[in-house]
Amino acid sequence: MFGTPIHWTTFFYLIIDTFIVSLAYYHHSFKRIRSNHFRFLKLGLLFIAYNTTGGFLPIENFPGPFIIQYVITYGIAIALCIYIVYYLYKEYDIVVIKLHFSIQNLAILAISSFIILFLIPYFLTHSLNWARFLFTIPISIIAFVFLWFFYIRISNLENPNHFFLKRNKFSILSVSCIALLPILTVIGDYQWLTFTVMNLAFYAITAIEIDRYLYLLENKNKMHKIFDWNKKQNEYPAKDSMVYENLTKREIEVALSILSNQTYKEISKDLYIAESTVSKHASNIFKKTGVKNRRQFLSRFRRKFKK
Repeated sequence: MFGTPIHWTTFFYLIIDTFIVSLAYYHHSFKRIRSNHFRFLKLGLLFIAYNTTGGFLPIENFPGPFIIQYVITYGIAIALCIYIVYYLYKEYDIVVIKLHFSIQNLAILAISSFIILFLIPYFLTHSLNWARFLFTIPISIIAFVFLWFFYIRISNLENPNHFFLKRNKFSILSVSCIALLPILTVIGDYQWLTFTVMNLAFYAITAIEIDRYLYLLENKNKMHKIFDWNKKQNEYPAKDSMVYENLTKREIEVALSILSNQTYKEISKDLYIAESTVSKHASNIFKKTGVKNRRQFLSRFRRKFKK
């Protein structure tokens, strides 16, 4: 297509991803952009870079050694996969899963494996297929082990909350796409298949963000007094030492659960986080809304609402 190696499906995903990122940026451009919005925009930009480099490279007239093009495409793909995991870790307040699967360790593992199992074998054998095979098979095994532990970490089929259940399904879909990438890479350069699977991960995370927005609209009545109070604080800042900030997306979820009169234990089960983490979020919520404890929070902000 256009005299380049890019497949029309990859070009189509590039257009769709650019549209989503542009729409997200436009939606938040007139508001105070929070950290989670920046994370989504960064993720979208990484997907645009992934589609662009993976679609248009390799090309014959590229300056420098041929292997540089693969370093670029593989490097962006590795960065994208690590960032997807980072995104989901933030979504679930995960620091590390079993077997020391922290973001830092995953990044070190992926980069060192690429150097040891791909670059060195390539320079020794001058065989791209052999280097690709040595790199992708071990990484694929590790990816599926990670997928299993991630699934165990967030699974709770008894959870009645439709938002959390859908978020889990979309999250598992995203991680599954990452786990499949090494296998698709070793199979061959089938852009229509590889890029369809990988972009599906982005669309699943986009669905999570859209579903969260609808969930907050659905529960707007519960949070009405908090949002109204927070708006007044932004218009007329407090003059004392207390600093009032907007609630994060996780704090909004915890606040909604508290307003539904759930205990910290029940909230921790719904959100797949420790009770101590719930308590920490609750403490931040109370501080940001100018109350001392849960009783004062409910007294000030709880109101009758229709379910």
